Amino acid sequence: CRDHSLTHAELLSVATSTARRVVTGQPESRCSPAISKAPGLGLIHIVICNHAAAQHQHFIPARHDAPTPTYTSRAIVCYYYPRGFFVMLEFRTQGFNGYSVKYSPFFDSRIAVATSANFGLVGNGRLYILGLTANGIVAEKWFDTQDSLFDSTWSESHENQLLTACGDGSVKLFDINVPTYPIASWQEHAREVFAVHWNLVAKDTFLSSSWDGCIKIWNPNSDASITTLPTHSCTYSASFSPHNASVLSSVSSDSHLRVFDLRTPASASNHLTMNVPIHQPPKARMGQAASIGIAPAEALTHDWNKYRDTIVATAGVDRVIRTFDIRMPQAGPVAVLPGHEYAVRKLSWSPHLSDILLSASYDMTCRVWTDGSAMGVGSVKQENMLEDPMFYGGGREMGRMGRHTEFVTGVDWCLFGAEGWCASTGWDERVLVWDARAVMQ
Repeated sequence: CRDHSLTHAELLSVATSTARRVVTGQPESRCSPAISKAPGLGLIHIVICNHAAAQHQHFIPARHDAPTPTYTSRAIVCYYYPRGFFVMLEFRTQGFNGYSVKYSPFFDSRIAVATSANFGLVGNGRLYILGLTANGIVAEKWFDTQDSLFDSTWSESHENQLLTACGDGSVKLFDINVPTYPIASWQEHAREVFAVHWNLVAKDTFLSSSWDGCIKIWNPNSDASITTLPTHSCTYSASFSPHNASVLSSVSSDSHLRVFDLRTPASASNHLTMNVPIHQPPKARMGQAASIGIAPAEALTHDWNKYRDTIVATAGVDRVIRTFDIRMPQAGPVAVLPGHEYAVRKLSWSPHLSDILLSASYDMTCRVWTDGSAMGVGSVKQENMLEDPMFYGGGREMGRMGRHTEFVTGVDWCLFGAEGWCASTGWDERVLVWDARAVMQ
């Protein structure tokens, strides 16, 4: 669009109303008034897809009016549903497979994407800093690394800084105003670092977790880690509680959720206060038969609820999402949400609604869930839920986005504005920005 005065919201309005005019044959006068602000609208690549065809998870929209191969880096795709339009922005990470996507906590138009060449098996990594502009998604900056990148997290104290988890066992701190090289690097892990997370409460600390079976706590101004917490198994995900600066958690290959409290004496427990077997069955309710336990499977991801400070969601290789209340660790999961066809790679609780959860999976879908905790949520009757022995707690799938064509490895919610905007990335070398409300039912 030649008119750079258009905001992100206005751009989406223009795209949606233009798509509606093309599909329904409405005259331009019946479209959004924002049309008049975009005299160069024809330069925006808008693809209109029929809902029936687009529902198939392997469907790739036909790029009818793509004049150059760079089309996919600045695409606005409008999917036509019987109930309306689904507008999506797309960016192509050419030659690099996505692993993590994170919205900035300071700017609603800035996204960080951690990627790896050759699916993270061998080769370089690249950290993209993307901007949502009137011209679609553009790469504002990128940093190349000598090994794969598996995760990233924005600094909570500096708007231009962010951390990366590297395949060579290092944690690197980048500043987007400093060209080419990281401003700091720490290397204490013996194997790949798979997760990094900045403390949301005490903003002078962050953590890293690794396949070497430990979590390390760091201060960005220190050359060495502050604390090392052993987990004794490959740790895929670790994060601080968003409610308490001293509490953190992890999930790992032994199918356990661990909770640490740094206020407790280290002693022999190394601050470990809870070790919850994720695969344990839910506690039987009155009048119901006890559930049958299932075999342990690697846990790949977890996330703290942003409103209920004792609720944690976990998921992994067994394809099932579970929520736990750490006040009752022996009671089993509070909710069990089956549905994904392959391993669940990433979970993210909504920053706006206490019961809404977003997941990314190797089945090439992102799905929106409710855990059933909100008053009056859910239209599934209890007797119907009991027909599925895996279903528990009243939650349900509310919708799915199936536009990725390879494993989906990262999802994140925008912290600002309307409550449904999110971003996803995967091994198909694509970053998609979309509105979860458009797929919810």
